[in-house]
Amino acid sequence: MLDFFFEFASTYSYPAAMRIDEVARRAGVAVRWRPFLLGPIFKAQGLETSPFNIYTTKGRYMWRDLARTCEELGLPFRRPEPFPQNGLLAARVAHVGFEQDWGEAFCRAVYQAEFGHGQQIGEESVIRELLVGLGFTPDPILARAHAPEIKDRLRATTEEAERLGIFGAPSFVVNGELFWGNDRLEQALRYAQRVHSST
Repeated sequence: MLDFFFEFASTYSYPAAMRIDEVARRAGVAVRWRPFLLGPIFKAQGLETSPFNIYTTKGRYMWRDLARTCEELGLPFRRPEPFPQNGLLAARVAHVGFEQDWGEAFCRAVYQAEFGHGQQIGEESVIRELLVGLGFTPDPILARAHAPEIKDRLRATTEEAERLGIFGAPSFVVNGELFWGNDRLEQALRYAQRVHSST
């Protein structure tokens, strides 16, 4: 089992989310999707925004690298403004989706809207459109997303991520072993295979 911790505002979580199912299937590794929030973790480190905004040279490189990565994977790419986006509502809705069987499809739709088409995922109207596009009636889902237990679930996942030492997204965790970044996905899967074969 591989835990996939991702944040909707995270740039490199986009390609990871769009390819993880296929590469994990080929590797024979089960994946558990874990939406969380980086904001509280950044704040605990004294950061008020993304490090890509603080360190502008690093940020310029990241946007170009992300564009190259998306091109290589055949993914559409459009830089969202502003950055980072507010992913709170999307994360809550994702937790609702994972109660049922549409969480992964919703997450991919959010990433495509945000980084593929430059939409503002912090706006409820965008989330509503994505839910309709997936064939759902938004109102009951959004009501559930505001329920205390869903808010608590997102908070608990974020706190778990912090306890695991997660400091960025995407992050992959196998038996407590942490791998950070889209480019570490295959390494995390190989580690999961070794762990499985030794048990």
